[in-house]
Amino acid sequence: MIAAVDRNWAIGCKGSLLVRIPNDQRAFREETTGKVVVLGRKTLETFPQGMPLKNRTNIILSSNPSYQVKDAVVVHDQEELFAELKKYKDEEIYIIGGESVYRMMLPYCDVAHITKIDHAYEADSYFPDLDQLPEWEITAQSEEQTYFDIAYEFVKYERKK
Repeated sequence: MIAAVDRNWAIGCKGSLLVRIPNDQRAFREETTGKVVVLGRKTLETFPQGMPLKNRTNIILSSNPSYQVKDAVVVHDQEELFAELKKYKDEEIYIIGGESVYRMMLPYCDVAHITKIDHAYEADSYFPDLDQLPEWEITAQSEEQTYFDIAYEFVKYERKK
């Protein structure tokens, strides 16, 4: 999984990211390019022109049976998603949102790359709070960084073996 969260583990508000931090977006690109990204339809619609991410295999989850997206694979439920994901190595698959997809896939993930932003935003969607889940631990942490007046850090969580 990969996400940027605020102090309250919020990830979005009214269908948008809470904040855009160029270094975070660069890290996301570097981590996911050439890999498989799994996302919900609503997350896809927040992308530029609502188009899938370039240089990645995009798997979109939508309950609408007639929903189609150019240059992406569309699946309609968890069973169909798992059947599609069997084609790829686990370490090449990234869950990238939104809230319902993160919650559905959390039990099946072992690593989470989280950009923690030291600010509380107005929000309506959240990532599960890994600090409150005993099966998760921090295994790597960057130095604090800043973008204008926003402090943030990159934190890697792993499921305890």
